[in-house]
Amino acid sequence: MMQREISSVSEFRLADKTLQKEAKRQSRSIHHAIVLMLLVTGLLGAHVARLVQLQLVEGKQNRERAENNRVRLVPMASNRGKILDRTGKVLAGNNLARSVYLWPREQTPEQWQVTAEKLSPLLKISVAEILEKIEQVEPTSYRPVRLAQGIPPEVFVSLGELIGQMRGVEVRAEANRYYPEKSLAAHVLGYIGEATESDLKANPEYPMGMIVGQMGIEASSNNKIAGVWGDRLIEVNAQNEELRLMGERPPKAGEPVQLTIDLDMQKAAEEGLGSRRGAVVALNVKTGGVMVMASHPTFDPNLFTRKMTKAEWESLQGPENPFLNRAVQGYPPGSTFKIVTSAAGMESGKFPPDSILSTSAYITVGGIDFNEHSGGYGDIGYREALAFSSNTFFYQIGMSIGPEIISKWGHRLGIGPDTDLKLLGLGGGDYGQIPTPADKEKIYKEPWYVGDTVTTAIGQGLVLVTPLEATVMVSSIANGGYRVKPHLLASMTGTPETKPVHTGMKPATVAKIKEGLVAVVTDGTGQGLNDGTIPVTGGKTGTSEIIGQKSHSLYVAFGPADKPEVAIAVVVENGGFGSVAAAPIAKEVFQAYFGKPKTPVSPQESTVISP
Repeated sequence: MMQREISSVSEFRLADKTLQKEAKRQSRSIHHAIVLMLLVTGLLGAHVARLVQLQLVEGKQNRERAENNRVRLVPMASNRGKILDRTGKVLAGNNLARSVYLWPREQTPEQWQVTAEKLSPLLKISVAEILEKIEQVEPTSYRPVRLAQGIPPEVFVSLGELIGQMRGVEVRAEANRYYPEKSLAAHVLGYIGEATESDLKANPEYPMGMIVGQMGIEASSNNKIAGVWGDRLIEVNAQNEELRLMGERPPKAGEPVQLTIDLDMQKAAEEGLGSRRGAVVALNVKTGGVMVMASHPTFDPNLFTRKMTKAEWESLQGPENPFLNRAVQGYPPGSTFKIVTSAAGMESGKFPPDSILSTSAYITVGGIDFNEHSGGYGDIGYREALAFSSNTFFYQIGMSIGPEIISKWGHRLGIGPDTDLKLLGLGGGDYGQIPTPADKEKIYKEPWYVGDTVTTAIGQGLVLVTPLEATVMVSSIANGGYRVKPHLLASMTGTPETKPVHTGMKPATVAKIKEGLVAVVTDGTGQGLNDGTIPVTGGKTGTSEIIGQKSHSLYVAFGPADKPEVAIAVVVENGGFGSVAAAPIAKEVFQAYFGKPKTPVSPQESTVISP
């Protein structure tokens, strides 16, 4: 009994302690809740007080500030990298210009129309064109739209009076592409323009108004030249005046690109062509670096750095086709092709370097007379045949070895796809052709005649060679038998992809052809280049007959004769004899390379002139 009482007391005390602990826990919870409620009430009170201050006390002031001030993410255009010639002279650079921008978000679509009508007469851009530019951007975009660039000073002054009346319109100073030599080397440099819709889709990182290359080196090297645009986060007022800079990501300028082009030689070539249609190419015979690539008619790439007038645009669409790069278009090569026929004859084994053939006034094939120059030269070898451009000498070689052998060696010397146009980075262009009987049947659906072989041997008929290929061809003789790979970027020189390839010509073949080409200048049809103003060179004249037109004038050359460094090819459309129109242009290019003396020197002294 006593034990049960003791047990009951113990249980009662334990229960009492448990109740006391529970009461304490409840008391602490109530205390915490009260503290939390007071804290929340205090915070809410502070926010309410601040809201009252902003809305009631300072409401009018803040509404005006929100209306008048804007935070803008201003794009900062990067400077395009310069394009330089092989000596560092600027072919394409930048100068300071002004552009007009509109922030679409700052206006309603109705206001866009009014703004476009005000700007149109000043910018000489139609209202529709301005609206089209604006509508390319999302209405909620924070990005501005460039409406015009390269604004003339007089327009800038007039704009200054209007800008304060048009919210979201501003004139901004930025770099503009500039070609100091105007149309010089335009087919190499190309031109620039704003990124098109397809450009923007293909490159999402491009901002609106991004300038990209549209042709030539400007296009092929755009990734290196363009740089990366930056941004400035600024606050401006209703008058577009900057109040403060909130953040900045500077633009990264594009890298310079150095070409193998020689500015002085390019000038000489283009001045030599003048207003005549044609092309001039010059190569380094050891590396394949293109030192000259001239084509006329041409264009001024500066036209594309601003709004072009209707007359200017129409001038670029004329039948003269100024965008056509004639340096990579095929021409009948005429007698310059006798270099290929010489190589093919010697390498065939049938006509070794010491061969002597009888020439005459003409040969008759299939009832057709194929004439010689000047009534024939008697018994001659390769040296005289090249020096005086004998036709009957090469007719005989061509008929004996056949068109397939001629075509084979023409390709090895650089005519056709073996001269890779992709290395130039210009896009477009054609390859030459030296058809075989099978090719003629396939392309023209006609049989091959013996007369086709005769004309092929002297570079007429179906044969076509581009000025670029003609320069590769003559380079292979100048450098000892290697086919160079033409390229325009100095960074490509000496790399595996531009390493010259041996043509397979024997040293004796190269030596004999080279001897004949030097004889052209010293004794033959190219003596006009042997006046002492330049070192002795080698060359070959050509006159290609064009049905119903005056013949084209051609000349290929290398120099100096003893240690060749540069090769040249010239084509003057409808220029007549090669020695009359084309050869003098080559001479001017040589003079630019070697340095034109103030007074002519004797031929003996000219051999020691160094470049």
